[in-house]
Amino acid sequence: MKQALLLSCVFLLSSCAGPATGALPSELSERPQARSHAASGTFANIFSFNGSNGKEPAASLIEVDGRLYGTTYAGGTHDDGTIFAFTPNGTGSGSHKLLYSFKGGKDGALPLAGVTDVKGAFYGTTTNGGGPGGEGVVFKLSSAGSERVLHHFGVPGDGANPYASLIDLQGTLYGTTAGGGTNSAGTVFTISPSGTESILHSFDPAKGEGSTPVAPLLEVSGTLYGTTAYGGANCGSVGCGTAFTMTASGSQMVLYTFKGGSAGMTPSAPLVNVGGTLYGTTAYGGTSNDGTVFTITPSGKESLIYSFQGGSDGAVPQSLIVLNGTLYGTTTLGGSNNFGTVFSVTTGGTESVLHTFKGGSDGASPRAGLVADGKTLYGTTASGGRNNRGTIFSLTP
Repeated sequence: MKQALLLSCVFLLSSCAGPATGALPSELSERPQARSHAASGTFANIFSFNGSNGKEPAASLIEVDGRLYGTTYAGGTHDDGTIFAFTPNGTGSGSHKLLYSFKGGKDGALPLAGVTDVKGAFYGTTTNGGGPGGEGVVFKLSSAGSERVLHHFGVPGDGANPYASLIDLQGTLYGTTAGGGTNSAGTVFTISPSGTESILHSFDPAKGEGSTPVAPLLEVSGTLYGTTAYGGANCGSVGCGTAFTMTASGSQMVLYTFKGGSAGMTPSAPLVNVGGTLYGTTAYGGTSNDGTVFTITPSGKESLIYSFQGGSDGAVPQSLIVLNGTLYGTTTLGGSNNFGTVFSVTTGGTESVLHTFKGGSDGASPRAGLVADGKTLYGTTASGGRNNRGTIFSLTP
């Protein structure tokens, strides 16, 4: 039986939005009103999952030499998730190849993270499976499709239930776990390609550090940046989340504590670097409690640049990418059909809707960000498509 808890509010965002907490900070109250307008792009549903080859993709794709690689949370031979490759053909379709079906035992189960390419091999995490507690694994997949588990989570003091993709920093992989650690509030860990794992940091909510890091880390000039979905000094015992920095050796510092309410709360997506300024999203908060886009400087100064209104502009934004100085992303909800959107937003805060999902064969409810290959953006939807098992889509702005 699948552990429904793992698809918690961070991922099943459509049904568990929290209350807007906290007043609008004075430094934000005088900002110009966020702007949104309709736009268009060339959109195509290029693949529909059918269950046996995967379903419910929840992680961003990666592009390697013109081929897309990703995971599905469920589906495959044992309904415990898959790893796949997809080669677009440039005409609105492409070729899908199932690389691996998780078995749900020691090999892992239910990947919410994408894969990371390191010298032709793919590394990733699963939220479930592994050891006796089923608290997830780190795995390696060879180019031939052979999977090897590098680490089982769940021993005392170790992390548990990794939701995020790994990053490669000078031959060492860095990642986060949503739970586990000394305080059961999540960890940052390292693991070598051969499988030697170490906990760099265990989050301590009692110290205002935040808890439940579910997003991948970002490395900028040797410093790691990340977010926690909960914890911090605001929003009562649950917390509105934090942004943090960490050295490669594990020295951690809270960069910013989210305030909730109109200022944003629950940052569950990774940060991106645009010219030395970090950009990110919060799943909730903002003027309508439908999420925000924000900036934060490396010194910790935060600015809100857009508040989603939950209507045609979208709601519950996922991760961002930057292409030619413009940010692009998806929302899980909102749009004219409430099945989510693809949007762009300038660094000045002007948001444009590039596509509104219609459900059905068009796809619905994207829970992952985008990847760019040249001028074309690629992404996934968790449902919809011809079989209502999710899709891969392309969009050229």
